[in-house]
Amino acid sequence: QVQLVESGGGLVQPGGSLRLSCTASGSIFSINAMGWYRQAPGKQRELVAAIGSGGSTNYADSVKGRFTISRDNAKNTVYLQMNSLKPEDTAVYYCKASIVVVTSGRYDYWGQGTQVTVSS
Repeated sequence: QVQLVESGGGLVQPGGSLRLSCTASGSIFSINAMGWYRQAPGKQRELVAAIGSGGSTNYADSVKGRFTISRDNAKNTVYLQMNSLKPEDTAVYYCKASIVVVTSGRYDYWGQGTQVTVSS
């Protein structure tokens, strides 16, 4: 019924930038909070940044000042601009959205993940 599709990952050198995108499609009535999580090998998945339907944001301490989350409600899309990337940012990045589905209710959905590798 609902699908989240991510794009924008890749290999970048330390200090470089990447922009991730995640677009929701399907029987969507409305989208509440959207966010980005990441999971490095051998580690638990952690919240990177989140944005509410009204635009309020919060960030993990490790990315404050370097990453910016934003959303385009008309396109059902959330973005993550990542600047000054460090090797420790290397992980699979996942998009998550809290979506009210037409005639069904509110559910949390996850994207398939996109690999971000920061290495020289």
